[in-house]
Amino acid sequence: MKPKRKQRGQPKRKERGLQDMFDVKLALVRDENQKATRDSGHALEDEVPSGTSRITPEHVHYQAPTSEAIPPVSSLKAWVRYHKCLQSGTFGQKCTLKTNHFVVTPLKEFLYQYEVHIRPEESCRINRAVISKLLYQQASEFPDIFPVYDGKKKLYTAGLLPFTCRSFEIDSRGILCNKLTRRRRERQFLVVLTFVARVKIQSSYMDLVWGEEDVPLNIIVREIRHFQRYAESFQLGEGLEVLQDSYENLQLSQKGLLLNIDVSSTLFIKDMPVIDYIQQLLDRDILDRPLSGDDRSKINKALQGIEIQDIHTGSKHFVRGLTGSARELCISSGDRRTGKSFVEHFQETYDYNIQYTDLPCLRIHAGQRPLFLPMEVCIIKKRLRCSKQPNQDQMSALLEVARLHPGMRKERILEINKCDLYNKSAYAKEFGIKFENQLLSVDARVLPPPWLKFHDSKEFLPQVGRWNMIRKRMFHGGVVRNWTCVNFSWEVEDKIVSRFCHELAIMCQASGMDFSVDPVLSVETCNPEDVEWTLKSCLFDVMKKIEQQGRELDLLIVILPNNKGALYGNLKTICETDIGLVSQCCLAKHVLKMSKQYLANVALKINVKVGGKNTVLLDGFTRRLPCVGDIPTIILGAHVMHPGKSSSPSIAAVVASQDWPDVTNYAALASAQANGQELIQDLFHVPHDCETGAIDAAGMIREHLISFERATGHKPRRIIYYRDAVSNSQLYKVMWQELVAIKKACSYWEADYEPAVTYVVLQKCHHTCFFADYEDDKSFMGNGNILPGTVVDSDICHPNEFGFYLCRQAGTQGTTRPVYYRMLWDENRFTADAFQCLTNYLCYTYARCTHSVSIVPPVYYAHLMASRGRAYMESMAPETRGEGHAPSSGASSSGAKSVMVRRIPVVKDNVKRVMFYC
Repeated sequence: MKPKRKQRGQPKRKERGLQDMFDVKLALVRDENQKATRDSGHALEDEVPSGTSRITPEHVHYQAPTSEAIPPVSSLKAWVRYHKCLQSGTFGQKCTLKTNHFVVTPLKEFLYQYEVHIRPEESCRINRAVISKLLYQQASEFPDIFPVYDGKKKLYTAGLLPFTCRSFEIDSRGILCNKLTRRRRERQFLVVLTFVARVKIQSSYMDLVWGEEDVPLNIIVREIRHFQRYAESFQLGEGLEVLQDSYENLQLSQKGLLLNIDVSSTLFIKDMPVIDYIQQLLDRDILDRPLSGDDRSKINKALQGIEIQDIHTGSKHFVRGLTGSARELCISSGDRRTGKSFVEHFQETYDYNIQYTDLPCLRIHAGQRPLFLPMEVCIIKKRLRCSKQPNQDQMSALLEVARLHPGMRKERILEINKCDLYNKSAYAKEFGIKFENQLLSVDARVLPPPWLKFHDSKEFLPQVGRWNMIRKRMFHGGVVRNWTCVNFSWEVEDKIVSRFCHELAIMCQASGMDFSVDPVLSVETCNPEDVEWTLKSCLFDVMKKIEQQGRELDLLIVILPNNKGALYGNLKTICETDIGLVSQCCLAKHVLKMSKQYLANVALKINVKVGGKNTVLLDGFTRRLPCVGDIPTIILGAHVMHPGKSSSPSIAAVVASQDWPDVTNYAALASAQANGQELIQDLFHVPHDCETGAIDAAGMIREHLISFERATGHKPRRIIYYRDAVSNSQLYKVMWQELVAIKKACSYWEADYEPAVTYVVLQKCHHTCFFADYEDDKSFMGNGNILPGTVVDSDICHPNEFGFYLCRQAGTQGTTRPVYYRMLWDENRFTADAFQCLTNYLCYTYARCTHSVSIVPPVYYAHLMASRGRAYMESMAPETRGEGHAPSSGASSSGAKSVMVRRIPVVKDNVKRVMFYC
């Protein structure tokens, strides 16, 4: 019998100890680490304890930890030291790679920091212009000195300035200021420089370790980059261009201080008059004929939110929308119209005669007194970064530019660093920094692929991360006896849809599914404008036909005209949260082509949606899977999706394995939270019933633990948590709080339940890539990309944490970019070889394709579930979007506050039991 759950207000001694363990203040410990670093002059280093267990290549299995092997965690500093004990792996075929990192050697020991105060306050860009003008006008005060400035409060020099505190007045002429400064007629900037401290260069290394970028050495590198620009532009049409620029960033690694250089591609709006931009956008002369409603809608969407500059005052503005034509606008004064037209007002005020009075004006202020500007006086200046989603053709062109062959990328990186420009820079000489000009060589290993198991005891070893289903059947084929099809595309005839469905049923049968060839009802073509009525009407007709036999509809096949608009989201929301029905959508263009490869891929998705398994790992089937096979283990994947609009909530998704030891079937949950909130808030919470006073723990972790026990008959004794998309600045805070939530969810579920937790963060948005050490290197694919399974866990990795770069996909286009796995917490005491092997193997279990994927499937599935949650939210009727709100506390994009976020619709239980999100 389970012990009674304790009530709130009566904490147990054990739970108080658990809470004490996790109530470590991150900032305090960080100060301790920095102090220790300053005292020693280098990063913390610890000896690896003797007797560390290692595994042999023949037996890559997990070694169970002992209680005394795990040190007590009394501070985060102890946690950092604890992770230093894990050595690099040895399993796999050894090889040597080149990476786009260059060794950096600071030759000077100290820098001098000054605090900067600028009045009136302006943006970082204007602050830099003010300091630049100060250095030019007051050159005598800065003899032979090249200071670097972060644009905010910090200025660094290589030598002492001839003063401790000094104020300067700088003329604002030539510096573009904001409207408030101009309105006050402030013609002078007051700059105050105050000496702060002499800074030891090595003492700032720990700031790099903790994810901060505004450290002295990085500021110096950015200043060097300002004068050593590498840029090449490519036109995409409709006023857009891709700028291929250089990326540089300093990193502290096991090898020391490194400069990471890469080629990055960014989308910009070209410098041009607004009228020219609109003509390129519409691909016609807008002066020939009036703008249609669709034209105005497209222009409004493209211009809204971008920054423009007017030519008559030089002021900058943000576009809020469009108005009617210029000759239709009248000027209002307060609440009364003056009767004066906008054209007359503009002529009298600015002595400018508007030529194109039929064109709409730009609305630049949305207050009580709106302000308008004629299009002809507005220009887009200084290459605006484009935040809008490019269309399909532009995206294809963008990807084509960004996909650089490994050899070409390597050449361009070396070109950026060619001729020793970094070392010849005045800033490098001033601050005594030496940059190596050769790519860094690193040691690597290629891990072998896992054996896969299919039906009828058939086993297969993938080659170069790929396999196919030819002469293979799914490990466990699902059952689809009752299905029907709804066609929302007017372009595809019913007979073509019927043939497509028949071919799909044949393919599913050939793959190993029990799939009926005949649908319950014939194909029905429906109006996409009324999805809910169509689906419920179809379901009514189906149930009327099969309910007498006691059967239910297993699958709904839906033909969509395209992947634009809200049709897909509306359909999935109705099927999964209202009706309780699994559906498979197919685009009309694929139905018309009807290729065998497409049908095979759809069959894979259908099988897992109806409870089947496509393939399993042989080591999982035989309970020899590293880190998993010995005791019940649950694997979790988590992701937070942030919307572009600040008014929309972020969507958090957590998926969890539901089968052990196979780890191929995953249940998924999603929740909405405050916009921009990175911490997953619904991992654990304790709701309080105001009417009954009952207290019961809830949250996604608890629900996953319960469903795992129901599915396997075991409580998980080990938790492996893969977390995606956390920025360096929030990394440790998010890890600490989510780890606390996981621990609390376990403790509240059952007394004395304490599974060991391993917390791993995936980082994909980095600029590290690898190249062949020499030509014809057998450790590489024919196109120059590294082989799937290549792992690097030394030299360029984190100096104090255990982390590794793993390339799992077989790159066929462009340069393959590995994923960086950072193990921030490990109570399971995994060895490096065992955990790397597990991560490598998991990448072969993604259900939607027959090749290994770049990131572990739990995180991929969390991405899919977060997208599904976003579709649920967007498809909710406007009148119901304000209902069912839940409080969401924490830092949003506007700061730390408590906001109300509407709940995501709940998925029906029968749908939730399968991988409906695939």
